[in-house]
Amino acid sequence: MLSIKNLDLFYGDAQALDRVSLEVPAGEIVAIVGANGAGKTSLIRTVAGIEKPRAGKIFFKREAIESLESHVICNLGIGQVAEGRQVFPTLSVEENLEMGGLLPRARAKAKQTMAEVYAMFPQLAERQDQLAGTLSGGEQQMLAIGRCLMGNPELIMFDEPSLGLAPLVVQEVLRAIRALNEKGMTILLVEQNVAVSLKISNHAYVLENGSIVMHGKGSDLLHDDRVRQAYMGL
Repeated sequence: MLSIKNLDLFYGDAQALDRVSLEVPAGEIVAIVGANGAGKTSLIRTVAGIEKPRAGKIFFKREAIESLESHVICNLGIGQVAEGRQVFPTLSVEENLEMGGLLPRARAKAKQTMAEVYAMFPQLAERQDQLAGTLSGGEQQMLAIGRCLMGNPELIMFDEPSLGLAPLVVQEVLRAIRALNEKGMTILLVEQNVAVSLKISNHAYVLENGSIVMHGKGSDLLHDDRVRQAYMGL
């Protein structure tokens, strides 16, 4: 569904991504793991059209998208749950969801999708009229996922979905990601919690200093001694 070929990204003279190539097959969870500053968020932002690569190609369903604007990429079916949740704090839960449903591809199904989001996250249904800024961190993350789903995506990119959340809430968010995948959603997961992301992913890539240094099945990397020593302290 998503194919990235030899992607280079620079911020001024500083290179953030160096010939990055990866594949995200339809219906799978693909994880990108690595330390802070490895280039994970830069990769997500480049796929989303927020950053423009200096070289390389990005294909979504065989269509080249690396030169498209971010709103066009969203409307093709690529959704993003950004790091830090980024809900609209002065809007209600329902208004946040309505904002997500404004994409042309999503408008016809907006009411049906909102009902599905409320069924998936009953806490949000109970707080429809509450201002998003007054929700807990976990509830805001659920709202961010729900708002992304309102755009009717085929691929969702998650950027550090567990960041700053209590362990129990992290499990709930990861259960939601698994549930979406079981319904057929394709997932690109960027997550600092390496053990957790490798456990739930079909395939994973290790990003170091802007370059892919390892890749393989999530379960294989989970038991790889180099990965365990570098990222799990084992």
